[in-house]
Amino acid sequence: MEKLGDDLLVLIINRIHDPAYRKSLSQVCKQWFRVEGLTRSSVRIFEPNLLLNFLPRFSNLRKFESSEHITNTHLEILAENCPRIQVLNLSFKKKSRFCDEMDENLILDDFNENGLCFIAKGCSCINTVNLRKRSGVGDAGVVSLVSFLPKLIALDLGFCDKVSDESLRVIGSGCCSLKSLNLQGCWLVSDEGLKSLAEGPLRISLKKLILAECDRISDTGVLSLMQMCCLEEFDLAECGPNVTDIAGEAIASSESLKRLNLSWLVNVSDATVVALAEGCKNLDALNFTGCEFVTGEGVRALTKHRSLKELVLTSCEKLSGYDLEELVLGCQTLEYIVVDRRLRMWVPMEVQDNIMRENCWIDWI
Repeated sequence: MEKLGDDLLVLIINRIHDPAYRKSLSQVCKQWFRVEGLTRSSVRIFEPNLLLNFLPRFSNLRKFESSEHITNTHLEILAENCPRIQVLNLSFKKKSRFCDEMDENLILDDFNENGLCFIAKGCSCINTVNLRKRSGVGDAGVVSLVSFLPKLIALDLGFCDKVSDESLRVIGSGCCSLKSLNLQGCWLVSDEGLKSLAEGPLRISLKKLILAECDRISDTGVLSLMQMCCLEEFDLAECGPNVTDIAGEAIASSESLKRLNLSWLVNVSDATVVALAEGCKNLDALNFTGCEFVTGEGVRALTKHRSLKELVLTSCEKLSGYDLEELVLGCQTLEYIVVDRRLRMWVPMEVQDNIMRENCWIDWI
C-alpha cells in the first residue's frame, strides 16, 4: 500500500462520498488515515471539547458545523487549524425543554466577540456565517466579521438579541458582497438601522432580507429599504402594528421581489393585496397568514397576476369558497394555496371540483 502515492489516494478517496466507507478507509493504515483527513471537506461537531484531538487532521476543511456549546477557546483552535473554511454554521439548538436550565448555564460561557475575532482574522475565506440563537453575539462581533471577511455573502444573526442598529450601520457600509441577511428576532433593530442598510452598497447587492419579529420597525424603515433594487426575498412576519398598508403599497413598487412574507401584520389589508397584484410583476410566493383585514375582495385582485405560484392565506377568515374558485380559475400560474381547514366545510362540492380540476393544489390545514 505504501507504493501508492498520496496523489493517487486523493483521487480514490475523492470518489467516495459515503461517510461510513471513508471512515473504513481511514482505518486501513496511517497513510490512508492522514490522506482521508486532508481530503475531508466538512465536519459536524458534537463534542467541541475534543477538537484538539482530531481537528489538526482536517486542515483543508471547507465547512464547519456545530449546534453545541462553543467557547472562545474552541473558535481559536478552529481558526488555527482550519484556515480554509468557507462555511461556518454555529446555529444553536436546545436539546429539549428539560435542558433549559443547563442551556442557560452554558450560554454564560458561550463565545462572544473575542471568539469571532479569532475566526474572522484566521479564516478570511469564509463566505457564509450562521450564528443563530448565539446569545453572546453582539455588535462588536459583527464588526469583526465585516472587517475581516471580504467574501461574506450570507450572514444569519437570527435571535442574536444583542445585535442592534450599530451592527446594521457597519454591515451597510462595509459588506459590499452580502446577498443574504437574516435578522429575525433581533428586537433592538429599528428604522435607523434599516436606513443604514439601504443607504450603503447593499442597495445593489442584497437579495434576501429577513426581519421577522423585529417589532421596533415601522413603515418608515420599510420605505427606506425600497432603495434596494435587487431584493428578491423579503420577510416582515410579526413585525408589529407599525408596519401597515403604507409599507405594503411601497413594497409593491419593487420590480425584483419574488418572495414576500407579511404574515401576522394586523394592519395590512386589501389595499396592500391590490397594490401587490398590480405592481409586483415578478412575485411568485406570498404569505398573508393572520392578516385579518385581508378579505376575499383583495384576494380576487390576484387573479390578474401572471407569475404568482404560491399563496398562503391561513387565519384569513374573511374568505369564501367562491373567492378561491375565482382566484384559481383566474391566476393561471398559481400552483399551491394554503387555507384553513375549517373553511372547507363551507365550500360547495361543485366549487371544490372546479378548483381541483385546475393545476393548483390546495392545502387545507
